Amino acid sequence: MVVLALTLLVDAVAVYLLGSVLWVICRHLWTEHIPEDVTHPMRLRVLSCLLQLSLTWGMLFEKLGLCYAPQFASFLHDLMPLKKDPDVVVKDVHFETIPVKLYKPKKPSSVPRIGIIFFHGGGTILGSLRTHHSICLRLSKDCDAVVISVGYRKSPMYKYPVMKDDCVAATTHFLRSLDVYGVDPDRLVVCGDSVGGTAAAVTSQIVVHRKDLPQIRAQILIYPSLQLVDFGSPSYQQNFNVPLLTLNLALYCFCCHLDVKLSWQSVIKSGRHLPPEIWEKYRKWLGVENIPERFKKPGYKPIPRGPVNNEAYQEVKTALNDTCSPLLAEDSLVSQLPETCIVSCEYDLFRDHSLLYKKRLEDLGVPVTWHHMEDGFHGVLNTFEFGFLSIPCSLRIMDLIIQFIKKI
Repeated sequence: MVVLALTLLVDAVAVYLLGSVLWVICRHLWTEHIPEDVTHPMRLRVLSCLLQLSLTWGMLFEKLGLCYAPQFASFLHDLMPLKKDPDVVVKDVHFETIPVKLYKPKKPSSVPRIGIIFFHGGGTILGSLRTHHSICLRLSKDCDAVVISVGYRKSPMYKYPVMKDDCVAATTHFLRSLDVYGVDPDRLVVCGDSVGGTAAAVTSQIVVHRKDLPQIRAQILIYPSLQLVDFGSPSYQQNFNVPLLTLNLALYCFCCHLDVKLSWQSVIKSGRHLPPEIWEKYRKWLGVENIPERFKKPGYKPIPRGPVNNEAYQEVKTALNDTCSPLLAEDSLVSQLPETCIVSCEYDLFRDHSLLYKKRLEDLGVPVTWHHMEDGFHGVLNTFEFGFLSIPCSLRIMDLIIQFIKKI
C-alpha cells in the first residue's frame, strides 16, 4: 500500500512538472514578444521560460503555505555554482545584521582602492548575493576595487521601507569603515541594476545630506526603476510584453513591495490610481514631452485617465515618496548628486525612467554619461558569464561601466 501511494505521488509530481513546463512554453509563445533586434532571441526565450517556470513552481509552494513563490524561485536561482578567481578574495560578512559579500583584490596595493557599493536587481522579490556574484567579481578584479554586495531583505516577506533601510544601513556602515578595507574616501561608487539601480539612486540622495560621512563620488544606474507612478509612458506601451520584465510582472513586484492589493492592477494601468492634481504636479518631470521623439515611435498613444479611484490612491500613495521614486525628488536635492553613469536598454519597460532622469540631472548641471543598448532588454546584465545563455550585450555593459569606474 505504501509503495502504491509513493508511486502515485511520484506520477502526480511528474505530470505536474511536465504540465507546468508545457503551460509556461505555450504562455510565453502566446503572450510575450521577442523584438527582432535582440541578438540571440532563442536564448531570451529560454531565459524567460526558465524564469516563469521557477515562479510557477513557486506558486504551488505558496498555495501549500510553505513559502512565497518568489522565495522558491530565488532558491532555484541560487543553486548555480559560484565562480572563483584566484586574484580576488571573497568573504561573506555581516554589516550589523545585513549579509554582505566582500570582494577585494588579492594583490596588495600601496594606495587606497576604489570602493564600490553594489545593490543587486530582481524587482525586490528576486536576485541575491549569489545571482550577481560574477558581476561583482569582475568589477573587483578589473577595477582593482573593493566591492561590497548588499544582501538586503526582499519582498513579499519584507515590505517597503525594509529594503531601503537595509541598503542605507549597509552603506553607512561601510562608509564609516573605509580605513578597515583600504578604500579611498574620495573614490566611492554606488552601483546597481534594475531595482538595485533604485537603491543606488535613493542611497545617493540620502547620503548627500550626511555631512558626517564620506561623499559618494559617482553613481552607476543600470536600467533602473526610478518612479512608481506612471505606467503608461512610451516604453511601457512598446515593451509591455517583452521579457524578462513584462508589465504584469512589474506590477506584481510593485504590489508585493508596497503591500498593494493585486486587484488594483487594472486601475493602475489606466492611471486612475492618482488624482489629477498629482499628475499635474509631477508632469514637469514625468511628462512625455521630456522624452526624445525617437523613443515615442512606434505606437505611443497618451492614455486618457478616468476619475480617480480614491481607495486605490490611499494604497499606492506611498509610491510618491522619493525613497520609492527618486525621479520625484526636488531639484534642490537632485542638483547636489554626484557624477552619474546611466545604462538604458531599448526593449526595457523602464527605459523612459533613464531618459527622464538623465534630462533632470543634465538640466541641473550634474555630469551624466549615458549608454543606450539598442539591442538590450531588462535583465540582460544577469546573463553575464551565464554559459551558453549569455547575451553579448551584457559584456558590453560590463566593459562600459568598468571604463567609467577606472576614470574616477
